Amino acid sequence: MEKYLIYSLGFLAQILFFIRTIAQWFKSEKEGEVISPVIYWQLSLLGSICMLTYGILRFDFAIVLGQYIVYFIYIRNMQLKKAWNKIYLPIRILVFIIPFIYLAWLVFGNSHNFSDILGNKDVPFMLMVWGSAGQIIFTFRFVYQWLYSENKKESVLPLGFWLISTLGSLMIFVYSLYRLDPVLFAAHSLGLFIYFRNILLHFGKRSIITRINIPFLNKIFNKVSDKIN
Repeated sequence: MEKYLIYSLGFLAQILFFIRTIAQWFKSEKEGEVISPVIYWQLSLLGSICMLTYGILRFDFAIVLGQYIVYFIYIRNMQLKKAWNKIYLPIRILVFIIPFIYLAWLVFGNSHNFSDILGNKDVPFMLMVWGSAGQIIFTFRFVYQWLYSENKKESVLPLGFWLISTLGSLMIFVYSLYRLDPVLFAAHSLGLFIYFRNILLHFGKRSIITRINIPFLNKIFNKVSDKIN
């Protein structure tokens, strides 16, 4: 039972990540260029909290490492989008300190600590190295995006972000097969299409919306896109 609850938490995180990607894709298809909407970063932060918890409970160092790399980058992008200060102060404080609470758990906790995670016999050393490398590459996309955005003084999703996403996602997809992890498998098999689609948009490929000549579907697509900030 506990196993399925843990998987449910992981799937919740990936559902949030998937919705953020779909929202970003919808908005980008509507505009005909890659857009960085506020909701993308809001859902990223919620998903990261769930995924960090999942990684700890799953004894998966690669997942924990990945979420620690990107967590505060999500917050920074919300600041760049002028959305962070619109959140109630107590919630901002809680969201900010959660990674430090988990870090204390990992260092001083009696179970699900660093020792348990690094000593997980279900993950051979070389597989852990591969998975961690995939997570580092996959999450480095946000480091690249953050540095790029700081240079531009606005939150954007550049071409390099999607290229790094594709490479890292492929590595984690392979990792998920060996790890028999349905959460990672579902997430990265679905995400690759969106990453590739954004690459095409960067190279000026026409929006899918402009190719659809079904008024009813176009109307729905445009309404959903208009609701995304």
